[in-house]
Amino acid sequence: MSGADAAGTMLDAARAWLAQDPDELTRAELTAIVDAAADGDEAASAELADRFGARLQFGTAGLRGRLGAGSNRMNRVLVSQAAAGFAAYLREKAAPGTTPLVVVGYDGRRNSDVFARDSAELFAGAGLRAVLLPRMLPTPVLAFAVRHLDAAAGVMVTASHNPPDDNGYKVYLGGADAGSQIVSPADAEIAAHIDRVAATSLVPDLARAAYEIADESLISAYVAATAAVAPATAGAAGMNWVYTAMHGVGSETLHAILDLAGYPRPRVVEAQIAPDGRFPTVAFPNPEEPGAMDLAFETARAVGADFVIANDPDADRLAVALPDETAPGGWRRLTGNEIGLLLGWRAAARAGERGETGSLACSLVSSPGLQTVAEHYGLDFHATLTGFKWISRAPGILYGFEEALGYLVNPETVRDKDGISAAVAILGMIADARERGESLADLLRGFQETFGFFASGQVSLRVDDLSVIGRIMSALRQAPPARVGAVAVTGIDDLLTGAGGVPASDVLRLWLEDGSRLIVRPSGTEPKLKAYLDVRGSSAADAQERLAALDAATRTLLL
Repeated sequence: MSGADAAGTMLDAARAWLAQDPDELTRAELTAIVDAAADGDEAASAELADRFGARLQFGTAGLRGRLGAGSNRMNRVLVSQAAAGFAAYLREKAAPGTTPLVVVGYDGRRNSDVFARDSAELFAGAGLRAVLLPRMLPTPVLAFAVRHLDAAAGVMVTASHNPPDDNGYKVYLGGADAGSQIVSPADAEIAAHIDRVAATSLVPDLARAAYEIADESLISAYVAATAAVAPATAGAAGMNWVYTAMHGVGSETLHAILDLAGYPRPRVVEAQIAPDGRFPTVAFPNPEEPGAMDLAFETARAVGADFVIANDPDADRLAVALPDETAPGGWRRLTGNEIGLLLGWRAAARAGERGETGSLACSLVSSPGLQTVAEHYGLDFHATLTGFKWISRAPGILYGFEEALGYLVNPETVRDKDGISAAVAILGMIADARERGESLADLLRGFQETFGFFASGQVSLRVDDLSVIGRIMSALRQAPPARVGAVAVTGIDDLLTGAGGVPASDVLRLWLEDGSRLIVRPSGTEPKLKAYLDVRGSSAADAQERLAALDAATRTLLL
């Protein structure tokens, strides 16, 4: 196809899109680009090619992308097609004579409420019973609602901790899926229905109908269930701590839970406590990103806090920080593995006290320390692919986590990561420690003394050309390294064909002679090759030395 023909095709696609777009803002945005491209503006033509040369693909993570007009953006046309396609899937799977219930939630990002209302109207128009949460709420509340209402499915409109210009569409299934996120083959089946809608129907022609608004009793039930995770003990009295919602939706729900559970309210980061889809104080609203918690640390220094807790914008992740004289600014954010192992210790100890059986689970790139905890308490252990769609499905799960600040502490209530219930669990651990005259730092030391000195790290290679990642993975498979630095490789698991009961995935896991582990995989969300490093030492210092050596050797291997 010639350049002129390609440009004409993009113009045709854009004009067809304009004809069915119900959003005044994106229509105006796209009209300006179309007019410029029609006048020969090369930049406008390139912009059209970016917006219409591909389509956001629906997968196990649902949809996620930049806001804007076009098939390769998040907008009302794309979301309407997704809702209509998902409705067709649910009708196809429903038992004869039944009316599936779908519950829809949304966070504080731009257009989240609009996408949620569109979806609810379209679900109802397709003959489903559609229930919309009463206001912007955390993702875990939606995940809870799917189970609590015995819904066939749930949709959460959120892009979690993505950049401010993004939004997304996250899907859960009830019934046999027990309120977990979708996995294959449901993703492909839903995507096929969405594609069929996009090819055969115009958005203005899709049937719409009235939906229900969920009763406040649903929110109260989540608050009660989460407060019960760790009711405050005497050690909670006098807690001096700081909380940030990172411009997200966690604050209202968390504060209601704190009041019911009996914890003192925190000092809040005022500039970040109210929902604001512009995210004016953070370029990347992810607690893991450098600088994202600077305002929280500033507040903590001002009030002499003992610890800091942060949620990401949709409150499904949790970050924790503590004073550390050796850290810049005197505060250090704990890694996801450090928090995950502490919460795993809590879950295993509670299971032991209650005589419960079951399993602890984590993603295969998270710390192997959780397996040590499970074995110590006689529990089963499962390493899964990354993502809570897998972790939540671990047989007999009592607790699960992944190193990217995600924790599942109450699987009977929420089958997804939940940064609010995890915050309550951490508060409970800190309160119990305070009763013993100990601190959060003492809890970390206690874990090491009980289970060993684990340390974890990451090496990331960002690329402009995705083929570079494929070439590196192929080279590692074709010529597996015999050593990583000075340490011999004793075994390699290639998960591309599946291994150890884990579904096939583009992951290489290397076991080293000194007990260290190196995992290499392409990122599922960014143009990165990621390496996950795990070591175990005889002391904290020894573990850090081993980690530094493995980090240097990994960079040499990959870079």
